[in-house]
Amino acid sequence: MSAQPFDVEAVAALVSDAAAAPSMHNAQPWKFRYLRGARTFHVRSDPERAMPNADPTHRALHIGCGAALFNLRVSAAHAGWEPATRLLPDPADPELLALVELAGPVRPETDLAVLYPAIRRRHTSRYPFSDEDIPPALQDALCGAALREGARLLFPSEWHAESVLDLVHDAEGRDSLDPSQLEDLVRWTHIGPDTATSADGIPDYAFGPRKRDGEAPVRDFAGRRAVPGREVATFERKPHLALLGTTGDRPGDWLKAGQAMERVLLEATLDGLATSLTSHALEWPELRWAVRDPGSAMGFVQMVLRLGYGKQGPGTPRRPVEDVLDIVP
Repeated sequence: MSAQPFDVEAVAALVSDAAAAPSMHNAQPWKFRYLRGARTFHVRSDPERAMPNADPTHRALHIGCGAALFNLRVSAAHAGWEPATRLLPDPADPELLALVELAGPVRPETDLAVLYPAIRRRHTSRYPFSDEDIPPALQDALCGAALREGARLLFPSEWHAESVLDLVHDAEGRDSLDPSQLEDLVRWTHIGPDTATSADGIPDYAFGPRKRDGEAPVRDFAGRRAVPGREVATFERKPHLALLGTTGDRPGDWLKAGQAMERVLLEATLDGLATSLTSHALEWPELRWAVRDPGSAMGFVQMVLRLGYGKQGPGTPRRPVEDVLDIVP
């Protein structure tokens, strides 16, 4: 594939694809700077979009930015450019998370462009999934996708999955007793007229139905707030969960986890799976350690994925590209 000409419109298109990534509460905590002379993107975090209560260490912020970084790499490869990437290139500037240089035409062995169609198709689904099993070959492929980004994906055994679900329910109970935990959620959710003008956060049409029954770990973003016309549904009793983890637990590991998460989500989307994410139990330090399987090689669980066959979720709003992109000589 020959590289496409790279003008302002092409730069904006790549950033628009990057910003289609998921992030905690759809806060979109990223900024991009493109250096024309160096033909390099700077991927930066936006601390003003951090969540001091639910994510005080910025772990989830880094995971979201890692997902956007992966989309940027996929989009660059689709445009014919090889995305040479460096994580955390400047210790003195912790908000500079990655450099992505467009280092000439994409190499034949780069396997990113095939994922491009899934960038716009992938949406978080907060709807019930069927009880249909995920074929072992597909599970293996998703595990391989995580490995290619330096992380691990584990489909837990039945006892382990039940333990994870218990921890999620524990986190839900803790949230109800701690008003500070609701501050971030209220800030980043929109009900009623606010949905028409919001460019970020989770609008009420993306909450999905209220859960009548079932064990699926789907966070109810409405809480006790009324959402007119919202449906009620029964969710799956034995949801298909996957744990994404890393050996370490520092910013570089979180960025790897975000890239691995997005590769898994895009692969799953291409294979016809609906997907959703939950970090609920991971937001409480004393619960997070208990999520892992002590018999596995996974050191730290960074995200819990729910996968299955069911209705795809709706798209959620995105900030205008000009709000997140700066182009300099």
